[in-house]
Amino acid sequence: MTEMEALQRLATLCAQGEHCSWEMTEKMRRWGMDEETQARVMARLVEERYVDDARYCRSFIHDKVKYNKWGRRKVEQALMAKRIDSSTYQPILDEVDDEEYLQVLRPLLQGKRRQLKAMSEYEANGRLIRFALGKGFTFDIIRQCLDTEGHETEEDDD
Repeated sequence: MTEMEALQRLATLCAQGEHCSWEMTEKMRRWGMDEETQARVMARLVEERYVDDARYCRSFIHDKVKYNKWGRRKVEQALMAKRIDSSTYQPILDEVDDEEYLQVLRPLLQGKRRQLKAMSEYEANGRLIRFALGKGFTFDIIRQCLDTEGHETEEDDD
């Protein structure tokens, strides 16, 4: 594949959806392109704003929290797997308010609690904590959800 063909294919791909620089470099590597050519193509894609890792992180974080219902840790791990520098994604992740995570986690925990068969409150909370940790939520957010969840049910009983 020539340099121009690669540039056109990758530009088309980027025009259809957000992609990070590592994904584009990885595609070119699989196509058997040498590193020098990869660097030139990437420079052109970045220059023409087809690839922007900060913009990619912003949409990735938003989508994973809102639609996939992921917590901060899981999003961070996914971005690390895509080899995006932490200095790029950390400020964007910090913009996400704890309230957004709480709004995502509360219904998840309520749904999971309904699935749990009759067991002690201690055991149920342990399972809910493990479930939420697996979704990538931090322990302090989980704790806030479980604490407020208990207060809401007490108020409903009154």
